[in-house]
Amino acid sequence: MPLVAGVDSSTQSTKVEIRDLDSGELVASGSAPHPATTPPRSEQDPAAWWLAFEDAWAQCGVTEVAAISVGGQQHGMVALDGERQVIRPAKLWNDTETAPDAGWLLKQLPGRGADWAGACGSVPVAAFTITKLSWLHRSEPDAWSRLAHVLLPHDWMTYRLTGELVTDRGDASGTGYWSAADEDYRWDLLAIVDKDRDWTGVVPRVLGPLDVAGEWRGAVVAPGTGDNMAAALGLGLEPGDVAVSLGTSGTAYTVSEHPTADPSGSIAGFADATGRFLPLACTLNATKVTEAVRRLLGVDHEGLDELALAAPAGAGGLTLLPYLDGERTPNRPKASGVLAGLRSDVSREALARAAFEGVVCSMLDAVAALGTFCPVGGRLLLTGGGARSAAYRQLLADLSGRTVTVPSLAEAVATGACVQAAATARQV
Repeated sequence: MPLVAGVDSSTQSTKVEIRDLDSGELVASGSAPHPATTPPRSEQDPAAWWLAFEDAWAQCGVTEVAAISVGGQQHGMVALDGERQVIRPAKLWNDTETAPDAGWLLKQLPGRGADWAGACGSVPVAAFTITKLSWLHRSEPDAWSRLAHVLLPHDWMTYRLTGELVTDRGDASGTGYWSAADEDYRWDLLAIVDKDRDWTGVVPRVLGPLDVAGEWRGAVVAPGTGDNMAAALGLGLEPGDVAVSLGTSGTAYTVSEHPTADPSGSIAGFADATGRFLPLACTLNATKVTEAVRRLLGVDHEGLDELALAAPAGAGGLTLLPYLDGERTPNRPKASGVLAGLRSDVSREALARAAFEGVVCSMLDAVAALGTFCPVGGRLLLTGGGARSAAYRQLLADLSGRTVTVPSLAEAVATGACVQAAATARQV
């Protein structure tokens, strides 16, 4: 039977799924970790991604597929020289030492956030690739002088598969220099970083949703996309549906028929992997918050759930502002967490509950922000590692007042990559 492969190259690991092209049935899967990173400097050697892919691929025990697609962590900067060799470790999306560059870039357009949102759909924050390019220009002139190509993480993985320097509209829309509304690069924004550079040969060619990137071991290589765009494919997200994804970080996103532009910067105006759009809010702090409290309390994950669900709503007045490692939405890269309402009768149960409530309230703020730009009254889907938590499931339902659907998919990004691979294969 013909098979397709979907790859999820995330911050923490690479996962591979092999599925039947026609039925979608999961045939095999594999996973391998990436080196750990901690903001403010969050970097990885791209070679580690490829080694993890080879490991995960070998675990699948499959030698031949009809098509393959890569979904990758968004925004990261992979800098290559003229020989297409990696110049330095890739700066990842959650690297916050580029925050000063985001502030500087914002000031370079007279209307600031409004002008940036109008130009590329988003306001620059530390996560975006354009701020990382500005940081490289400012901080490492020797590396800057060698820069010949800049890729996103999924682009680099596709390059290793095919030898082609390409990207897709979904991932390109998270750079801060490609416009989802115009479907083109904004050379004027890149010129803010370096007006003397010819950028046309530096950024990769943008493929359409079903274009072929190349071949790998006889398999068609699909365009690939960013991880959130791939997850939307895996979930079958439709306009009005909202996905809340709880991993180390958190995202809330929906599918829109029209591009969005939020001058406040809360909502990023991304494109999706199908030709539509994917407005998205991202926080840096999600399950890392409850994980930190779990370590403090010395319990396992099930025990933390039990403690949180044993406490009353509102955690007895204990409130945790969950910005442990800076924040992206709202844009507070130097923020830290705050525990308020602490009294002598504080309990383990209240602390556990406050951690969950802080994260859920942060994500519901993100959903509310989405609702100012497009409908969000459809399904509310909870995905990511946090979806396995009984406390996260219950509190999201309680605090939103909505039915929460937890999809049965184990890996939405890898599954979405399989969907794209299958669709591309059928076009060939």
